Amino acid sequence: MKRAIPVLVLSVAGLVPVWLYEPSLGTTTTETAAPASTPSASSSAASDSGNTVVKGSTVQTEKGPVQVQVTFQGTKISAVKMLQQPNHPQTTAAVPKLIAETLEAQSADIDTVSGATITSDGYRESLQAAIDAKAA
Repeated sequence: MKRAIPVLVLSVAGLVPVWLYEPSLGTTTTETAAPASTPSASSSAASDSGNTVVKGSTVQTEKGPVQVQVTFQGTKISAVKMLQQPNHPQTTAAVPKLIAETLEAQSADIDTVSGATITSDGYRESLQAAIDAKAA
């Protein structure tokens, strides 16, 4: 009987995070850096006063779709906007870090954010697609 109470209490304490867990639902949009001009609905790239806006491909991940929009000023990445991202706490925390690293590295060669590996991989893939589309 002495062991039953601690076992019961610890079992409940271990299950509380499982009960409170919220799975990813839907998408959200996050933007940072300079605001980008909106491309026309029929094209994936647009030019406005020296800025080129390119959408990356939509990458389907286990957590949800990931898609970025990159604004180039000449050959330099001046802004990145998430068009689609999983609605998940780790993703929400990771996006600003991914965007900041992209603006610093000026490429898709950036580190994975701890705790958001799946989103980081999808982000890099969509970002690389946008960079490749700009080069084409």
